[in-house]
Amino acid sequence: MRLALCFVAAALAATTADISANAADVTRVQGESPIASVVTVPAGVDTIYLSGTVPPVVDQNAPKGTVASFGDTETQTVNVLKRIEETLKGQKLTMSDIIAMRVYLVGDPAKDNKMDFAGMMKGYVQFFGTKEQPNKPVRTTVQVAALAASGMLVEIEVVAARGK
Repeated sequence: MRLALCFVAAALAATTADISANAADVTRVQGESPIASVVTVPAGVDTIYLSGTVPPVVDQNAPKGTVASFGDTETQTVNVLKRIEETLKGQKLTMSDIIAMRVYLVGDPAKDNKMDFAGMMKGYVQFFGTKEQPNKPVRTTVQVAALAASGMLVEIEVVAARGK
């Protein structure tokens, strides 16, 4: 009986060890595109959802509620991603742990009220798909009518994954 219990305990320990070892194995299908086409998260991995993050005011001298007070789309994207990076650090995560992203862009008045996708991408590629941080999330980017404050052009929401 003891031998049988020892065998069962050893088998359970081996199974648990295998599950733990695979928990951090997030699979990403990412080619030349700046975003992943597929991200697979195995069972046993925590998913962390961050609320939408908006940019800080960067020019206190600009009129309140203007694009000039927050910066152009590239500037806002970089500043939002820096804020996300800080929030992730508080959760003991990094930008490489981001698996999914939703980007909301307001039409830029300087661009005939069309979203500045190129400006957003200039900011985005500073954080994803780099030599230092090669991971890319799946991503959706849409134009919206407005955000929480006038002058804001960018809001980003992310999901990150952490092995247990």
